[in-house]
Formats: sequence, structure tokens, C-alpha cells
Amino acid sequence: MDESTTTLSLAIGARVRQERQNRGWTLDQLAEAAGVSRRMIINVEQGAANPSVGTLLRISDALGVGLPALVESPRPKPVKVTRSGEGATLWTSEQGGRGVLVAGTESPDVVELWDWTLGPGDQHGSEAHAAGTKELLQVLHGTLTVDVDGHMNTLEAGDSMTFPGDVAHSYANPGTDPVRFSLAVFEPGVGSGHLQEAGS
Repeated sequence: MDESTTTLSLAIGARVRQERQNRGWTLDQLAEAAGVSRRMIINVEQGAANPSVGTLLRISDALGVGLPALVESPRPKPVKVTRSGEGATLWTSEQGGRGVLVAGTESPDVVELWDWTLGPGDQHGSEAHAAGTKELLQVLHGTLTVDVDGHMNTLEAGDSMTFPGDVAHSYANPGTDPVRFSLAVFEPGVGSGHLQEAGS
């Protein structure tokens, strides 16, 4: 991991540990609520893992805090400015692709704003998110193919799309030039239903 990835991993780990301890949960309780292994929770808390976005979403949902809360300091602010280059890079590829979380709101109804770049031939698959999740995207440059539960959609620069995020979906760059798109994700009721399960 490079220095910025290591710093982000340590910050996420500290926040996961803080939220877990605030709830009085054991590692096993969080692992069960999130549907991930105890070893993964330990690695995340120690900053030793570079977990997938899907894993981070499961952990943040189980904690009831939303993904944006895991990648920024816990101080509530009425206005939060993220300067260019300061977003949390949560996905990268060998082809130069990057998924950067640039802004987000707090739970229970979480909205995330992402800046995505996919290099030529890049693809990013996403498992189904929590029920009721919606995604909106706009292609800023290039050609993007979006597969929503087996239905393929090809978008060009300037095109936009809305689709359910609670089904399997993926983004791909079929072209020879990079593609860049903005993505907004709405996740209603983050954490609802998990708190009692983990505590029981």
C-alpha cells in the first residue's frame, strides 16, 4: 500500500473500532452483523487490509454510520468542503482506474458522491447494496457500459442514468480512452435492522 492508502486504511480502522466499541460490540458481533469474517474485521481495524468497497459498505451498514462516516473524521460539521485531490480513493486498478468518494452525508439516509475513472478495459463490479438503494450517474468523458442485473446500457459523454443499486451491477470501459463519470448513491435507513441482530 502507498502512503495515502495506508493513512486512509488506518483512519478507517480507527473509526470502525471506535464505532464498534461505542456500541459495546465484540469483533464477532460486528463480523456477524456485517456478514464478513472476524479476521477481516481485525485486519480492517488494524489498517492492515485494503477491503473492497462492498466489504466497507457491509461494515458501515452494520454499524449504522454509512460509508462516508468511515472515511472522514467523526466531527459533525454543517458544511464540509473536500478540496480537489482530497477525496478518499477506495478503488484503483492497474489500468489507472480510480473510485474516489468525494462527499457524503450521515446516516440514517446516506448520500454518497463519487468521482470515477475507468481506464481502457477496466471494469468494476458491485454486489447488490441494501434494499432501496438508488444510484445516479453522469458520464463526463468517454463511453461507459453499465450492467444492471443483466441489462446492458451504453452511455456517452453527457448521458446520465438512474437505476436501483439493490441489485448486482457493474461499470465497464469498453473503449481505448479513459472514461470518467460522477456517481451519486442514496442508501436509505443505513443500519436499521442490524443493531438488534448484533446485540442479541
